[in-house]
Amino acid sequence: MFKLLKTFRSVYETKNFSKTAENLFISQPAVSNQIKQLEEELNIQLFIRNGRQEISATKQADILYHHLLNLSDDWEDTLHALQIQTIPRETCRIVASNTFAVYYLPELMKQLSQQFPAVSFILDMDNSEQVLDRIEKHQAHFGFIEKPLITNLIIRQQILTDELVHAGDFTQDLWLVREENSGVFHYTERYFLEHNLTPQKMLIKNNEMIVRCLEQGIGQSILSKKALTEKIKWNPLSKEYQRSFYFIKSQHIESVQLREVDRYISHYYEQNNL
Repeated sequence: MFKLLKTFRSVYETKNFSKTAENLFISQPAVSNQIKQLEEELNIQLFIRNGRQEISATKQADILYHHLLNLSDDWEDTLHALQIQTIPRETCRIVASNTFAVYYLPELMKQLSQQFPAVSFILDMDNSEQVLDRIEKHQAHFGFIEKPLITNLIIRQQILTDELVHAGDFTQDLWLVREENSGVFHYTERYFLEHNLTPQKMLIKNNEMIVRCLEQGIGQSILSKKALTEKIKWNPLSKEYQRSFYFIKSQHIESVQLREVDRYISHYYEQNNL
């Protein structure tokens, strides 16, 4: 049954039998047969075949998938506990959007590492949409994003405000801009509209690279005040250029230690009012 559920999860997430076959290193007919077997055992239809490659999930598949995520977490915890004779060392995966990961997360991790020495923390960085997606798919326990994204399966808490500034060499026409799915992209486009600008743009998909370019006197940009260094000139912007950061998590957290980490993070930002 676990093999069938593993195949189902991959098909649900990829919406493609061929891609699932590649991911699981089995043949496409094997994928089809396993999904058919699972449908027969559960006596439900999981996918609607719309064509040779296109499939869509049924409502029953949606329900099974979300329960399966919770089951997978519980099963991993069980296996981990069985393999370790002493008190199991918990793993906590945290993923954050670029600015938060570089300029805010280290401050939090100093506190978490001291408060939870028995927890192994794994940190990663991604854009806000991918952070949300990874939390939904239980690929990470906690996330930090710079967009007010939300779904029915995710709990979101506003934790702090980040001030954006206009920085760099203001005499240049060149602007260093983030990609469209970056949280700061919207504010940069707003600035262009407000000032009727159609500048030359250089796309840079990382805040740290933008900071280093600005230090070298290359162009200008909108970025977090937290990212400024002594070498970079900057001007403040209006309150409309202040954005919120959000702490997100799944509604289903079984681990006692992870629930304690969750409470500590929430309390940390409530107390510090950053």
